[in-house]
Order: sequence, then structure tokens, then C-alpha cells
Amino acid sequence: MEKHRPDVWMLIALLGIQIFGLANILGIRPDLLKNYLLFIVLGWIAFALFARIKVPFVEQNYKLLYSLFIILLVITLLLVDPVRGSRRWIDLPFFRFQTSEFFKPFFLVTLASVLGSANRFTPRKLLISLGLCFIPFLLIFIQPDLSTALILLVSCMVMLYFSGLSTQLVIRAGLYLSAGIPLLWFFLKDYQKLRIIGFINPNTDPQGITYNLNQAIISIGSGGFLGKGMGLGTQARFRFLPEFHTDFAFASLTEQFGFIGGLTLLILFAIISVRLLRKIMIQKPQSFEYLFLIGVLVLLLLEVTINVGMNMGLLPVTGIALPFISYGGSSVISTMIILGMVSVL
Repeated sequence: MEKHRPDVWMLIALLGIQIFGLANILGIRPDLLKNYLLFIVLGWIAFALFARIKVPFVEQNYKLLYSLFIILLVITLLLVDPVRGSRRWIDLPFFRFQTSEFFKPFFLVTLASVLGSANRFTPRKLLISLGLCFIPFLLIFIQPDLSTALILLVSCMVMLYFSGLSTQLVIRAGLYLSAGIPLLWFFLKDYQKLRIIGFINPNTDPQGITYNLNQAIISIGSGGFLGKGMGLGTQARFRFLPEFHTDFAFASLTEQFGFIGGLTLLILFAIISVRLLRKIMIQKPQSFEYLFLIGVLVLLLLEVTINVGMNMGLLPVTGIALPFISYGGSSVISTMIILGMVSVL
């Protein structure tokens, strides 16, 4: 049986990102440091566990895993009390479980299993794959969590393309989806509409809908080249920047560690992305491993791009976490599950 050596560069980059996350939390919310350390430990346990699971076992049991998390998404919608207008979490005795985060690795596994199950792409495979994408998209959109729903949808479309879907069909599907985007406006919550309006015109309401965005930009700019130092970021320390340890953790980090700190963090994410790309290139095209790794790469790039982009005012504000930097156990453990699976490919 072939043994896979650990990807040392990926592990070094991963540890570097987690050190940045620990330093950021220590500087802005030291009271949460123990919880964050616990999330990291649980994440490495999950990494080790899923690194020992063989690919055939995952492929054979994807239906069970997918069904389990669809049930959890339904439970989240129907039985969970809303928190700030959203139904995204299931409260356990010692942990708040965000179902959409934990669904991500098993969503990628399911799609890769279905699309890689035969060498030839068929209309039946297309319909099944679209159904597997649409069900969680709808459930997560209703929570409401539009950004996560769209990330899963885009990941699905990219995996479909690399599974053998014709370019003509991809272009046609893209045009249909683009034509339907304006209709999505009528299904958005008021706060989602305001975020988009605020992004288009940042001066609309500087003390209201664009306040978070403006404060994030101030945080990044005030950090300068080298930063103010750990724990010395005034935007977070004096609570001018809302959600400074979650949605806008990147802004808090760059205020403390400056342009150099932010750039170093992005380089570490780039190293992981390049190592993923290297793994993709040595896989058999349209195989489970090939498609799963593509899904992981797309997911990671989207999360980093969207979170950093919104912190810099380049994209609308969303609730997408920056892996290992935004505070949250579900995101940490879910990402470590994914990387654990990647480590054996």
C-alpha cells in the first residue's frame, strides 16, 4: 500500500497561519485565547483522524455523510432559535456547532465521488450533481447565509467544469445564472441589500450601513508598514471596529502587525494554494482525488479573497470567515478536516 509523505511546506504554512491567528486573538481578545487554543487542538485531532481515513472508504460512504448533514441543515432551520435573525448554529453543551461550516468538507467529498464515479460525463450525472448543489444552497440561503451558499455553488460549478462538462454548456449555464442574478435581489434580507448599497456607495450612511467597512479600512491604513504592535491596535481595543475578532479579524491583524504582517499571512495562504495545485497536477484528471482537490482549492481561494476583499473595501461585507484568523471553532475544525483529507492524497 502506498504511503503518502506529509507535505512539509503545507504544514509549515498552516502552522504559520495558526500562529498569526493566536497572536491576533491574544492582542485583541485575550479572554478568548483558551477557547481558540482548544479549537486548534480539536482541529489537529480532526486532522489526524481524517488523515487516516482511506479514499475508498470516503467514496463508498459519501451518501451517508451527505444525508446526515442535510438533515442537520434542516434541523437548524426548523428547530433552532434564531441568533441575530439567523439560524446557523446548533448549541451543544460546550460548543456552538455551525452546520454549514461542517457541511463543506462532506459537500466536496460528495460531488467528487459522484463526478469521479465514471470516466464519461453524462446528462444524468449533471442532473444529480446540480441537485446535490441546489439542496444545500437553498437550505443555507434560507438561514440566511448567502455568502456561504454562493461559495458552495461556485465550487460546484468549477468542479463540474473540470469533470468533463463541455465549455459550451458552461458558458450557457453561466449566462443563465447571470441573467437570474437580478432576481436574487428580491429574495435578499434588508440588511443584505443595505450591505450591497453601502458597498456601491460608501458615503451613503457613514454612521450606519457603511460604518463597519469604513472602520475596517481605517484599521488597515493606521497599521502602516510595520503595525502598531500586538495589543496596541486602537480600533479594536477601543471597540471602534465591530466584529474585530470575527468578520474583520484581518483588519485587526494588519493594524497590529502592519502591511508586512498582512502580506506574510497572504503569502502563507498562497503557499498552501500552490501545494494544492501541485497535488492536483499529479492526479488522474476527472478522478475523485483530482476533483476533490480542485474543490478544496476553489473553496480556500474564495474564502480568503472574499474576507480580505471585504476588509479592504473591495467587496461587500459578508459573514465569510478567514480560515484560522477569524475566531470560530466550526471554521477551524472544518478546515482542518478538509486539510486532513488532503494530506493523504
